Amino acid sequence: MNTGYKILQAEKQGIYLLKFIGEIRLNLCSTLDNLVDSITQDPAFKTVVVDLTETEVIDSTTLGFLAKIAMAAAKRSHFLPTLISTNPDVTRIILSMGFDKIFIIVREPASRIEELEEIPVLRASEQQVREKVLDAHRVLMALNSKNREEFKNLVRALECEEPG
Repeated sequence: MNTGYKILQAEKQGIYLLKFIGEIRLNLCSTLDNLVDSITQDPAFKTVVVDLTETEVIDSTTLGFLAKIAMAAAKRSHFLPTLISTNPDVTRIILSMGFDKIFIIVREPASRIEELEEIPVLRASEQQVREKVLDAHRVLMALNSKNREEFKNLVRALECEEPG
């Protein structure tokens, strides 16, 4: 088990709880992509609560995956998902990405949640990572014009690296 980061989850009646602990970065993109697919393909999925109270660092790739889950929840059930962030740096980043439009943002810790299960970390090839990073940033760009401007050069560079 890696002690630098951890993703925990619980689910009850289609409401998922995800808790991100530590530094949640690019190295977890395959794990996050798999998690997003698993949650959004669950016929019972209604919404998600994302607990970032123990998150020290969160990168834009991770934010792209969170945006995907939020948009899937909005389509599926019209329940706005909830994001809990007590770290001012993390809160500033999520607000700057426009997450206040797709999440209810709570700045107080949640009650103690029981029975969380750790998500195993998946390995990925460099090509798989690049594709997942590209997809996550396209989702962020679709949220608003500020994000489009912020990530257009990165997306363009990643698209130029595509094999073929």
